[in-house]
Amino acid sequence: MGTVTPRSVLRYETWTLQPDREPDAEPVLYAMQCAVDGETSPTSEDFAEPQDWVLRHCGQNPSHHTYREIITRPWLTWRQT
Repeated sequence: MGTVTPRSVLRYETWTLQPDREPDAEPVLYAMQCAVDGETSPTSEDFAEPQDWVLRHCGQNPSHHTYREIITRPWLTWRQT
């Protein structure tokens, strides 16, 4: 028997990526995290809830001044034909 030579087939395609705004898309979710102690607010579709958590947290911990916003946003990809 002869030698088997591996072969590859490459196919380049164009893909698109965008936020998923379809009616059935998952909701955008917000949370805040204290950069000092790592505590994180509850996640919510309404940014006001994590913001209220920050105000309570810094009131209880006056030296905690820095926070991170955490956004979970659904994205959608598709191949262009």
